[in-house]
Amino acid sequence: MIHIDIHKKLHGSNGNMNLDVNLTINEGDFLALAGQSGSGKTTLLRILAGLEISNGTLKIGDEIWQDEKFSLAPQKRGIGFVFQDYALFPNMTVEENLHFVNKDKALAKHLLELTELSSLKNRVPTTLSGGQKQRVSLCRALMNRPKILLMDEPLSALDPTMRTKLQNEISTLHKEFGTTTIMVSHDPSEIYRLASRVVVLNQGKIISDGTPKEVLLKTSGSQKFSFDGELLDIVKVDVIYVAIVAIGQQLVEVVVDDTQAKSLIIGDSVTISTKAFAPIILPHEK
Repeated sequence: MIHIDIHKKLHGSNGNMNLDVNLTINEGDFLALAGQSGSGKTTLLRILAGLEISNGTLKIGDEIWQDEKFSLAPQKRGIGFVFQDYALFPNMTVEENLHFVNKDKALAKHLLELTELSSLKNRVPTTLSGGQKQRVSLCRALMNRPKILLMDEPLSALDPTMRTKLQNEISTLHKEFGTTTIMVSHDPSEIYRLASRVVVLNQGKIISDGTPKEVLLKTSGSQKFSFDGELLDIVKVDVIYVAIVAIGQQLVEVVVDDTQAKSLIIGDSVTISTKAFAPIILPHEK
């Protein structure tokens, strides 16, 4: 069990704010941290890792990692950290990057096999693709069998196909190692696929906490589904208006009436929803 009760003054996206998080996480959980940029997600990870100072307490199992008088050194916390920028040693091979953390050759071999990196073990990071580097980073983070694995948007720089592949590998590794995992992500599909619990931060406070379905599936009343997006343009076509909305990495066109067209402003954050509908789901051609 992880008990977090921390407080820290921050300069957030809307000015000064207080990061106040009181949270209990079960051992072996996969928790996703979501919320707007500047809401305190990455700072919370860094506090857990001991890379930033805060007030309050951190208790992991029977161990005190932080209280009002004491803060355990980062190297003694048993943390695995996967960064966005990989943070690999460029002068070391893939295998040497793993052995730098732990000389356990059997574990390194097993991790490389699970992530399909065995054939690349003698390559240096500069010769690898982004997806390969991120897999090496993930393997290295697991070399000490950490109590907690922290991931800060680890797949944000990858294309959708590679993201899905690595999500599957992360899920496999999480289940095999049983490591308590906390991941920052802005991708709803990634959170839904990987996490067992989602905590949403806003201006340093927890505003939502539940399963991915409870937190991410937005329905109200008889509404069947809804998506948040950004209004990019409104185009008049004959006698109708068509709104072009960006939802994630996709653009959709929605017919709006004259009143809506006049009330909407380009650049607005909008919600697209529907009530009575008969959806058709078609697979993409492979």
